[in-house]
Amino acid sequence: MITMLAASSVVNSSLACSSRISSGSDLASGHSWRPIEAVKLPRKHAVSSLHISCAATKPAKTPAEEDWKIKRQLLAQKRVRGVDVKEALRLQKENKFVILDVRPEAEFKEAHPPGAINVQIYRLIKEWTAWDIARRAAFAFFGIFAGTEENPEFIQSVDEKVGKDAKIIVACSTGGTLKPTQNFPDGKQSRSLIAAYLLVLNGYSNVYHLEGGLYTWFKEGLPAVEGEE
Repeated sequence: MITMLAASSVVNSSLACSSRISSGSDLASGHSWRPIEAVKLPRKHAVSSLHISCAATKPAKTPAEEDWKIKRQLLAQKRVRGVDVKEALRLQKENKFVILDVRPEAEFKEAHPPGAINVQIYRLIKEWTAWDIARRAAFAFFGIFAGTEENPEFIQSVDEKVGKDAKIIVACSTGGTLKPTQNFPDGKQSRSLIAAYLLVLNGYSNVYHLEGGLYTWFKEGLPAVEGEE
């Protein structure tokens, strides 16, 4: 009998398991998981299926994983608003706003606005718990070998580098939006808006986000530097 265990075969079988193993389907944000089922191939006329999971090792939901509608409502209540790239540059120069670049460190080093501060909201998976091994295997199952996880030190790092009194414009690659559009009636979530949500949850009161993201910043030819300043 031949058994296909998919991504779950790397998980220690002595762990308490449920009926499925989760795998990332929204790889950009680190959210949304769907089951990968391990199926036992038929032997003669008998057909059965085996579902293996180690969901017992999955951590509890974090604030960053809250439903987008909950995030959007709080961001609106806290008056977090979007600014376009030219307004962001003006605010940085004239009003001492800090551009907080929440992209991965490697992207930041490729190019970023002068004076921007990098604190990545998602990082490469670093730990080797059973849950992390399962997630790595799930990403690998889809041919992706650089899975990311929420950075647990995000707020601490922002506190150290920026401080709660700072005026912040949060930036990522695409920007997202709180404004309803035809394609996105509830707006569109992004890394910068998730970061803004975490900031206002933790006492930051002067938080904007960059509409159009840094993709638009670079496309419009605004100042950019490479490496670390």
